[in-house]
Amino acid sequence: MPSLPELQETFAAALLAPAPDGALPFVVADRIAPAERLAVYRHNVRHNFREALRAVYAVVDRLVGARFFDYAADRYTREHPSTSGDIHAFGARFADFLAAFAPAAGLPYLPDVARLEWAMHEVFHAAAPPPFPLERLAALPAAAHAALCFTPSPACRLLASRWPVHRLWALNQPGVAWDETFDLGAGGVTLLVRRSGFEVELEPLPGAEFALLDRLAGGQALAAALEAVGTSAPDFDLAAFLQRHLLTATLCDFSPG
Repeated sequence: MPSLPELQETFAAALLAPAPDGALPFVVADRIAPAERLAVYRHNVRHNFREALRAVYAVVDRLVGARFFDYAADRYTREHPSTSGDIHAFGARFADFLAAFAPAAGLPYLPDVARLEWAMHEVFHAAAPPPFPLERLAALPAAAHAALCFTPSPACRLLASRWPVHRLWALNQPGVAWDETFDLGAGGVTLLVRRSGFEVELEPLPGAEFALLDRLAGGQALAAALEAVGTSAPDFDLAAFLQRHLLTATLCDFSPG
């Protein structure tokens, strides 16, 4: 007789396995066939995972339709089973899954729509950033500024796409009329995704501003990040950049480097 942990592992595996035969000998079905009893649990688990993904990826669902979405969600659930007790973390790999999902190959923009929706999901549930410590920054000598490393807000994400996914997302919101002039091939976007109060905002950024934020968020020191970006934007206004992103807490802390 298997131990309790072994029974639990067998049952959990059977909930997602294509063939749940391994668990059937241990199912007490009360005059119902074991396979039918187990099918109830399997159906509920698949349904719950589908709906967890649909809650995050509402625009992906709308773009592909419910039947396609359910098929993709079931495949994703089998290939990337949840490893966390937090259902909010379940869809983290869905965009990469879609990028390799052959039935979605004719929709090359779909993974980036999913990346946008996941960024919005993470930002919405992230901790609120503290106010930037301006007094501590002002106390540093000017000579120390070049080596500063900044901490990005947990409620911000950066996203670059070769598709105008922010417009596609906006046009697929409930009650929004379709814009017949919208052109999916009009060009890409570099976005700052951030939470303001209880709202998630999508802000297109100029390329240089996005690139500098991206380097700072990656841990690069201020002078090195600015030098790397400066060749493409020689007139970049660093003072205005810092004022805006420190006051709005896109960058919420710093270290001397």
